[in-house]
This record gives sequence, structure tokens and C-alpha cells, in this order.
Amino acid sequence: MAQSLTEKLIELCTRPVPQGVRERAARHLLDWLGCALVGSTSAQGAAFARYAPNRQAGGHNCFAINSQPCSPTQAAFLNGGLGNIFEMDDVHRASILHAGDVVIPAALAASQAKNASAANLLEAIVRGYEVALRIGITASQGGYSAWYNSGTCGVFGAAAAAGLATELSTDELADALGQAGMMASGIWQCRLEPTFSKQLATAHAAQSGVIAAQLAGAGFPGAKHILEGELGFFKTYYPKADPALTIHPAVSQWKIEEVSFKPWSACRHTHPVIEAALALRNRCPATDIAKITISTYQAAIDFCDNPAAQSDHEARFSLQHCVAVSLLRNEPQISDFDACSRADPSVKSLIERMSIEVDSALSDQFPSMMGS
Repeated sequence: MAQSLTEKLIELCTRPVPQGVRERAARHLLDWLGCALVGSTSAQGAAFARYAPNRQAGGHNCFAINSQPCSPTQAAFLNGGLGNIFEMDDVHRASILHAGDVVIPAALAASQAKNASAANLLEAIVRGYEVALRIGITASQGGYSAWYNSGTCGVFGAAAAAGLATELSTDELADALGQAGMMASGIWQCRLEPTFSKQLATAHAAQSGVIAAQLAGAGFPGAKHILEGELGFFKTYYPKADPALTIHPAVSQWKIEEVSFKPWSACRHTHPVIEAALALRNRCPATDIAKITISTYQAAIDFCDNPAAQSDHEARFSLQHCVAVSLLRNEPQISDFDACSRADPSVKSLIERMSIEVDSALSDQFPSMMGS
């Protein structure tokens, strides 16, 4: 049988990792940890903490925020649900994917279970990002779909990271990715209702990656053509995708170097308008503004057109709220999305003066570019 796309991807991703790229992975690890720690203070974090005692098993020592030491799979699950709560998680534009939310918890749990070195952990993170982001780029050629890429594509990166941290062979890594594809899940209905399901999606993906690696290590064969097969991942989940794009270009900078860190606790689609508002803030006092027109790409409007946010979470997904607090208060802080900020008369007054329009040129550039 011809070499599968999974096997080619593993071959590409197991090339040597330079020291500078390992250092980049360390920054992403610290960034994720900060996001997860603040996430643990939220309602979602409290729910994970309440859930944790029901699933703990003795004899394990893996680190989990808001939990006693637990098994690798449980640690990956509990930690995997915390990174995206305050919308500060790292993001890769072209794949529309937050790899850190799923890859790092899986790599961390597997590394602890194996007692792996720090260097091995960082290399597992780099390679896990590579797998997740390459698959995500292929999946996102047509922009958004109903699938939540951080869950559906991220699980492959989690499996690769966990497998590499536990020193699986090349064949076993292919089996792990095959099993990961069987557990790929996450649909966007969760963003249309007040749920914690987005956190479940990343938690499940991180945990499934560890399970996939454990199964492969135990001799559990997986589908080698899980990505490009007739009944495989791309043809089933993303039928418009060209699977061959996953390994092109074959040699380039590591994908983790294309991932950005978020400066503000808001959906990435709001960041261009925040930046624009900050640039205008000192040139035009908010009290002098008669009208504001927000011109941006269609996906940003689909996700973030909300002039009347009813919760902290909705405010982080509101173009109007983000522009208002940026013009009135400077760079948005976590507290700028709370109930007091949403009820602020000056914020409400400014939002009432806003309108939104689609910029077709910016829409055409999405997802490789996000502008306003």
C-alpha cells in the first residue's frame, strides 16, 4: 500500500527542532498556563473542579489545575478545558485554530507520565502544533464550516504530541493519529447558545489525544489513511478540502512560529477593530464622535456583531463593545467585559452610534488575513 498522508505528515514533523523553536514553544507553554490559571477562576473552571473528584483515580501524579494529582487522561481533560475561557488563547489565522488549548495539555500530561525531559516536552509541543495546524490549514481553505477546528483538527496534534512525548515509534504514531481521527469532534452550535461546550470540545480533544497515544503504545492499530481515505477525515468533515495541501510546502518554518499571542481578552475577530480604535483614541475624543462605521470581513460580523451583549462572554465577542471600551478606556482589560462595563452609560451611548458593514476585499483575504 502507498505511503499514507498520515505517514508523510509524521515524516515531515519529526525533523530536528532548532533551539530557537524550542524556546518559542516554551513561550506558548507559559502563555497557555497563564490563560488556564485565570480560566480556572471562572464559572467554567469551577464546573471542571466540581467534576474532577468524580473521575479521579489513585496512583497517579499528573498535574491538573483545580484538581488533585490524577491520571494522564484526566489531567489532559481538566487542563484542556481551561485555556480558551477568557479568549486569551494563542491562535493561528490560516487554520482558524487554537492549538495551545489541546496540544499543550496533552503533551504536558503525557510527559509527566513518562517523566520526560523539558526538551522532549517542548519538542512534542512544536511537533504537535505542526500536525494540528497543517491539518487545520487544509480544513480551512473555504473559511469556516460547522466544525470547531480546535477540536476536530486539534485532536491530531494532541495525539502526535502525546505520542512523541512517550517516544512512540513512527508506526505507532501513525496508529495514534488513526485513533485520533476516530475521536475528532466539536460543532459550532455551542457558540449560538449559553453553554460550556466550547470548553468541553478542547478538553475532549486533549484527552482523546492522550488516549490515542496510549492505545497505539498498547498495540492498537489505527487507520493509516484516516486523513485522505474514501471514508476518512477530510472527505467526511471537510469535503471541499484538498488533502495534499497538508504536506505542502514540505519544508518551511515551523508552524508554531506563525501562531500569534493575543494581547486582549476578546475574540480574535475583534482585535483589528480594537487596534483601529486605539489608534484613533487620542485623535478623536469619544464625546466628539457622531457616528462610527465598523468595516470588516464577513466572518468577524458573523461571530461578533452584537450591540447588546448580555454576558462577559458575549461582550468578548462584540465588535461594538470592544470598540467602545477601547475608545473610552484604552487597551481593554478583563474587567472591561463585566456587567458594570456593559451597563456603563458612556459605553452604551457610543454603541448606539455604531453601524457595521462588510468589506468584500477583507472577506476575500480571510482566513489568512484578518483586518478592519
